Amino acid sequence: MKQYMAYIMEMTQKLLAIPSPTGYTYRAADFVKKELEALGYQPALTRKGAVLVQLCGGEDSILLAAHMDTLGAMVSEIRENGRLKLTKIGGLNSNNAEAENCKVYTRDGRSYDATFQLANASVHVNGSYDDTKRSYDTMEAVLDELVKTKEDTEKLGIMVGDFVCFDPRTVITESGFIKSRFLDDKFSTAILLGYAKYLKEEKITPKRAVYVMITSYEEVGHGGCAGIPAEVSEILSVDMGCVGDGLGCDETMVSICAKDSVGPYDYQVVSNLVRAAKEAKVDFAVDVYPYYGSDADAALKAGFDVRHGLIGPGVYASHGYERSHRKGAENTLRLLCEYLR
Repeated sequence: MKQYMAYIMEMTQKLLAIPSPTGYTYRAADFVKKELEALGYQPALTRKGAVLVQLCGGEDSILLAAHMDTLGAMVSEIRENGRLKLTKIGGLNSNNAEAENCKVYTRDGRSYDATFQLANASVHVNGSYDDTKRSYDTMEAVLDELVKTKEDTEKLGIMVGDFVCFDPRTVITESGFIKSRFLDDKFSTAILLGYAKYLKEEKITPKRAVYVMITSYEEVGHGGCAGIPAEVSEILSVDMGCVGDGLGCDETMVSICAKDSVGPYDYQVVSNLVRAAKEAKVDFAVDVYPYYGSDADAALKAGFDVRHGLIGPGVYASHGYERSHRKGAENTLRLLCEYLR
């Protein structure tokens, strides 16, 4: 597995460097599609901008779903002082993103650096700095351009509806931890690329037909609602595993979710995942996520008659500055290999 882990970590870093908030994922989709083509597969783009590929044929088709879309923001107003009011995309918490560097991407292809700050952000000036509730109404993107008025900003080509992408600040430590925004779900996207590479290079053909879909609207709830081949009988979301109080998973493990905010996952799927994890001797935990939804949930809500499950490497500080470990990715890959063997 060593060579595949090196590949997964490389792909994770490259994906994290590509801005892709929900609705602005075409560059990430192009990267994933080209990488699958380089591995010898024939991926296609769905109308919604997801990447879909069949890794192998067989009976009882399963679809592995990860997502390349991330949290982010959008310009909702250009203020009279030239600064930008933002609206969030997905669950980007405003106080968590305070003082982060970001970029504004215009519709005509230009980009501008900015920082997301509390309005009147100087402690030496603002006596209410500590008491001000952070929200998208009290915060603003400060452009790193010489603008003083709304007209100055508009002359740059910036307009309402432009996407704002936050710096992921990716760091990989010598001890194997990876820290970054947007590990959810670029870490698992890279794991599925690693699984595709594993099948090709080891010349392994699972008994089941295996599809991979990298979706583009998961963070707003409808990534898995369309584009699923009619013959698919099971959807396994490969997303982040939750780490936190009351849960058994940590960053080095693979998490198997038994229930999330939508409800329980398929009994047989969860049971078979647990059995496969034990047989492969991977470090795993079975957990219940209180505030979570997945692409597999979205597929069921859309009316697909499929079994469903959810696994993923443990990720701490979800939707913030997230942290996981290469062992979490390795345990997830090993579970996939055993479950689909």
